[in-house]
Amino acid sequence: MDFRILSSAALAVAMAFSPANAQEEASGPIPFADGSFTITENAEMEKILSFEGQEIARGYFLAYNRTVKIGEEDVALFEVGPGGNACGAQTVIAWKPEGEDLQTAAAGDDCGSPSPSVSETSIYFVPYLLPGTSSPVQVWTPDAGLKIAGTLSYTPQPGTTWETLDIADLNYLVDAFENEDVLAAATSLLGDKLAEVVAGLSVSDGFHTLDSGIMHGYGCVPHACGASDSFIAIDKAGKKLYFAQQDGKGGQDTWPALDQWPADVRETMLKSIGG
Repeated sequence: MDFRILSSAALAVAMAFSPANAQEEASGPIPFADGSFTITENAEMEKILSFEGQEIARGYFLAYNRTVKIGEEDVALFEVGPGGNACGAQTVIAWKPEGEDLQTAAAGDDCGSPSPSVSETSIYFVPYLLPGTSSPVQVWTPDAGLKIAGTLSYTPQPGTTWETLDIADLNYLVDAFENEDVLAAATSLLGDKLAEVVAGLSVSDGFHTLDSGIMHGYGCVPHACGASDSFIAIDKAGKKLYFAQQDGKGGQDTWPALDQWPADVRETMLKSIGG
C-alpha cells in the first residue's frame, strides 16, 4: 500500500473519508438494524448523530460513510470531526448485536483517523506515514472490538540507490525518500528533524531541475502553508542533499550550513521560502 501524502487536496479527502457516497447532510433517516440513524443540526451549527433518538456523536463535521458487513454483523461507519482544516475526521463505528443495544467505538484520536479499510472479517485503520515516522495500526472486529494490530514504520523501497533515482518517477517531493540512499542521507543530515522537515514538503508541485542538473522543490505542511515551509535539493551526481525550513522568524534553518550550499541552490531556496 502507498502511504504517501500526495497533495493538500488528496490529504483532505483521505483524512475526511474515502467513499464517494459519504454525505455530510443526510437527506433522511439512514436505515440500520431495527431502527435508523439521523443527522441533525443545532442552533450552534453542530451536527448530531442519533440512533432512534439517542445521541451517538456530534461535531461541526459529520458524515455517513457507509454500512458494511463484517462476518454476520452489519456495521455503520460515520466520520465526525471539528470541521475546518485543523483536524481530520474520526471514524465512529456502530453495530447492534442481535437482541442488544447499539454499540459504538471511535477509531484514531480526536483529531482524525485513517480511512477504514474493510475486509470480510475486520476493519483496519492504516496510518499515513512520512519518512521518520511510525504509528500504530488499529483493527476492529465485532467480537474483540478496537485493538492495536501492530506498529507501521516508514520504509524505503529495497534495492534503490543514487543510481536508480529518476526525477521522472517522482510525482511528489516525498517520493524521493522511497529511495534507500536518499533516505539514509536525509536521516544522517537531519537527524531528529527529519519528520518535521519532510512534513513541510508534503504539499508541493513536485521537482524542478536547475541548469546545473540539481533537482529542487519546496512545499508546506497541509493547511499551514507559509508557516514552516521546507525546501529540498538533490545533487544526484554529487550524492548530496540540501534542506531548509522556515524558522518562524523570517529566516531559515538549513542543513548543511548555508555557506556550504552551491550558489544556484542557495538563490533558488531563498526565492522559494525566503523572507
